[in-house]
Amino acid sequence: MELDNYPLWTAIVTPFNEDGTFDENSFQTLLKEQEEAGNGILVLGSTGESLNMTDEQKIEVLNYTLKQNLKVPLMVGVGGSNLAGTVEWVNYLNTINIHCMLIVTPLYAKPEAEGQYLWFKTLLDKATKPCMLYNVPSRTGKAMSVSAVRRLATHENFWALKEASGSVEDFKKYREAAPNVLVYSGDDGMTPEFCKHGGKGLVSVASNAWPKATSLFVQKCLDKSITDTESKLWDACAGALFCVSNPIPVKRLLAEEKRITSPTLQLPLCHTDLSQAATVLEASTRINNWYEENTK
Repeated sequence: MELDNYPLWTAIVTPFNEDGTFDENSFQTLLKEQEEAGNGILVLGSTGESLNMTDEQKIEVLNYTLKQNLKVPLMVGVGGSNLAGTVEWVNYLNTINIHCMLIVTPLYAKPEAEGQYLWFKTLLDKATKPCMLYNVPSRTGKAMSVSAVRRLATHENFWALKEASGSVEDFKKYREAAPNVLVYSGDDGMTPEFCKHGGKGLVSVASNAWPKATSLFVQKCLDKSITDTESKLWDACAGALFCVSNPIPVKRLLAEEKRITSPTLQLPLCHTDLSQAATVLEASTRINNWYEENTK
């Protein structure tokens, strides 16, 4: 599959039953929704709660995903701060039928430029599939080093970069550091601004809730037809999915809409930290109305 043909990737949630076991039936529903919308799928990202799961759980999710024989590309998350364990995970991903990997800045350790460069280079060297590097300082505690990105810019496995700092200026710095690398927004609400400065598309949480609507939103961002009013609507409604820690709100919304059987998460995340669903339900109504109006 030509990865460049997919401007929207859904960082898909992992549904669980109330007892914490993997909910295959709900996951199949979500995967088919994304396939029908024509979106690329990111499995086992932070939205998929990968860091809260055992390797056995993650492999269970991956095996089930692969059995679906999806007609859209599949990306898998790579994250942590233990290099040996992370290399082992990359080596495993090399052996299965996926299309690309998402490699996040090391967590918690807060490495400087040289440490980041060596970390990413080691993983890129080990990978046999295209890789998207992921800058998300709100989760990792450290921004991705621009100088490390510049030094890695010509690596044959460095395909794309997901930028989730929330800063247009930082976005432009990464674009300049690696001009031949595709840069995606990692923040739904920032997509209109990032696309004005050469953004390729979006790796999205919101598209879990609104697969087809988010695809249309991204297309309008890319062709510069989105209005200020529409941008504000999407910023507000996507923002509602972050009223508490992701993916608590979007799983609550999916459960309220009966698209998954339970909003259960893996500890330390807990669905009861969102006490009521009114905010996410209102956002969903507004986006669905917007989509209907734009597809009449």
